[in-house]
Order: sequence, then structure tokens, then C-alpha cells
Amino acid sequence: MASMRDIKRRKQSVSNTQQITKAMKLVSTVKLQKARTKAEQTTPYFDAMYSTICSMLAKAGTVNNKYLKDNGSEKKGFIVISSNRGLAGGYNSNIVKMITGGDYKKEDVKLYVVGHKGGDSLAHKGYEVVKDYSPVMEAPIYADAIQICNDVLNAYAEGEIGEIYLVYTHFKNTVSQIPKLMKLLPAEIDEDDVANASQSTALMNFEPNEEEALELIIPKYVTSLVYGALMEAVASENGARMQAMDSATNNAEEIISDLSLKYNRARQGSITQELTEIIAGAEALN
Repeated sequence: MASMRDIKRRKQSVSNTQQITKAMKLVSTVKLQKARTKAEQTTPYFDAMYSTICSMLAKAGTVNNKYLKDNGSEKKGFIVISSNRGLAGGYNSNIVKMITGGDYKKEDVKLYVVGHKGGDSLAHKGYEVVKDYSPVMEAPIYADAIQICNDVLNAYAEGEIGEIYLVYTHFKNTVSQIPKLMKLLPAEIDEDDVANASQSTALMNFEPNEEEALELIIPKYVTSLVYGALMEAVASENGARMQAMDSATNNAEEIISDLSLKYNRARQGSITQELTEIIAGAEALN
């Protein structure tokens, strides 16, 4: 059995760690409230943008647009959004698994990473990181999404990549964050959404024409999705970290309770031994 000194030292160490996890939980809680508010405020705009694209594609028919057809390249570009810091449970590993667990040839994958943890892990596994936008995760704004999308769309237009995917964590609620993989280009709209949009009897006029209208709107649509993903990722990261720190704090409390019991038992054993030695010594004198 460990000595009382060792148990006491271990208990103090766990207690110090518990104070850190409590503080990190409080910080994550405050950040989560701010991030969740931003995510909720931006959702209506992105929903409206998605509905607009559905309606346009449903009523435009077959349009010859570079964003709606395959450019022939076998390369796949992934915009991967993770975090710059760990201690968030399985948040980052779940994002990495969306790439490594998919049916994608490693040599055909090109990564545009936002977040050191996901980017470093994938690079260590041998995936090619084309560009790293990790500083963006500290305080993402719409201009950051524009920069990311411009780089990826240029690579798509030049035939460097033939498909564009977005990998991020959807913020469902405080205790539930869901990793998602979404195909951005070539643009694919859900058939049910297109069918619903096509039932509308309202006319849609394109000015100057369908091709040029889609040339302008689809990049904005993609940028909107990326920005929305950034907002959800920030909220998801803080939600995951808050849960992880809460679990760590509770685990530390259990360890401290167990160590306190062991310490008391060791102390009682020490006192009993001393009393036994005193009694034995007194009897020997008699």
C-alpha cells in the first residue's frame, strides 16, 4: 500500500488538475453561448440561400455551367474544419475519421485545412495539405470564408481538383455535435428539394441570362455554406470541450474521494500500529 505521504501528494495533484478543468469548463461555457448565438443568427440566411439555389436549378433546367458539371479531374479537395486546441474529447478525431474512414484514395485527396489539430493529424497520416487557414479559427469572419472559397474555387476552375467537399461538425445542441461531410461541387441539390421547388408556379427571370446568374450565385452559395460551417464548428468545439472538462472534473472528484478513503485507512492503520507498539512496550516493561 502507498504511504500516506504519497497518497496526500497524489490527492493534491488531482485537486490542482480539477481546478484547471473547472476553469476551462467555465471558459468554454461562456464561449459556447457567444458562438451559439452567432450560429443561430446566421442560419436563416444560409437556409434562404440554399432554398434559392434549389429553386433556380429546378426552374433553370439544363444549364451549361462549370459548377454544375464534372471537369474530368480525379482529385478531390476537402475543406476540413477542426480546432487549434485539444482537450475537446473526440471532436477532432471524429473529423479526421470522416477523411480516413471514407472511400478516398490518399493520393487523390487535397486538403484545405482550418484548424491545427485536424490538419496535423491528417498530414501525419500522409495526406497532402495544400493550404492551412488555421488562424481563422480564433475568430472567423465572412471575409475568411471568401478567401478559402476563392482559393478552392480557383483550383476547381483550373482543373486541379474535380470535386469539393466540406468537412465540419454540425452543432445540434449543447450536448450533441455531429461530424458531417457535404459535397459542394459539382453542385448537387437534393432531388426532393428540387421537386418541391419545381412545384411553384411563380416565374423566374434571369438577368442577363441563366449561365451568368449561376456563375455569380453559386460561389456566394458555397461561401455561405463554408461560413455557416465555421460558425457551427466554433460552437461545436466549445460544446465538446465543455462536456470533456465537465467529465474530467467529475472524474477528478471521484479520484479525490477514493484517495481520501485510502488516506484515512492508511492513517487509521498507522495509529493502530503505534498503539499496538506502545501497548507491547508497556507489557514488556511490566
